[in-house]
Amino acid sequence: MVAVMIVAILAVLSYPSYQEHLRKGRRAAAQAFLIETASRQQQYLLDARRYAVGAGALTTLNMTVPATVTPFYTVTVNPAVATVPPTYQLVATPVAGSVQAPDGVLTLDQDGTRTRGGNPGW
Repeated sequence: MVAVMIVAILAVLSYPSYQEHLRKGRRAAAQAFLIETASRQQQYLLDARRYAVGAGALTTLNMTVPATVTPFYTVTVNPAVATVPPTYQLVATPVAGSVQAPDGVLTLDQDGTRTRGGNPGW
């Protein structure tokens, strides 16, 4: 009985840490996807002399959001139309009510500037 109590106490204490590790892993998956998309954007710029932007940008780049990211983040490419000079901003917004919501919005732009929840860096 004592052993069961000790295991239960350890489980209760370690569960929040486990959830935090899962959240960091999901954030890393979203960040990796944003970096991969930025790489594709650079290749597309060389070919088309503009970035793929707007609602169809990921399709234009022949990319789909991975199944590990989709339940937790909505990925968009801003602005909605091409700009001069060419710019883009990749945005991964946590799904409302998901466990990733406390992380805040992840962004990456054409200059490599990264923010998380409005703060510089990831």
